[in-house]
Amino acid sequence: MRIRTVVADDEPLLRAGVRTIVESAGDIEVVAEAADGRAAVEAVLAYRPDVVLLDITMPVLDGLAVLAELRRRTLDARVVLLTAFGTEPNVVGALRHEASGFVLKHCAPDELIRAVRAAHAGEAYLSPAVTRTVLGLVKPSDQERRATAVARTNRLGPRERDVLRLIGEGLSNAEIAARLRMSEMTIKTYVSRILTKTGCANRVQAALTAHHAGL
Repeated sequence: MRIRTVVADDEPLLRAGVRTIVESAGDIEVVAEAADGRAAVEAVLAYRPDVVLLDITMPVLDGLAVLAELRRRTLDARVVLLTAFGTEPNVVGALRHEASGFVLKHCAPDELIRAVRAAHAGEAYLSPAVTRTVLGLVKPSDQERRATAVARTNRLGPRERDVLRLIGEGLSNAEIAARLRMSEMTIKTYVSRILTKTGCANRVQAALTAHHAGL
């Protein structure tokens, strides 16, 4: 089965480039393209893709509005946001709307492919480069936010906290497995437990929780 994908960006050249890159993987198929946010929502409704690659600064409806609309309609497509610099003011808002990940527009081709595959597998992808920038936008000094995050992480065992800390650094399951000298399957099990215990909807929210808790 190929991963059905919608590419949404207002720049035709970028859309064409993204299509070429992801379809070169062999297991990814671009079923539709969209040049603005409203068209992106309509494409998701029409084609029911597995993954949406969405420019965060789309015209008509921006990426955050598109995310909100997809969640309102309970559409289960996983959304990976494309960002030029990772510093847009609505990046953190998009994370809270359960975006499945972030990648920079000028990332390496293989990273874009990894992001699509990770999102499709339910392992929300956050580029290490974006992780550092996004977490820099969040003020961990917010007492209420920090207290909530600490309470959530206190539910975790020592090894689960180790895994969560590395999620917060933007590492993939494979990278965490190598760092902790465990199998990737074991790390997947830990990640699932962490999401359940902390109440995080996805890996991206878990990364924010780690940051707020000071891990």
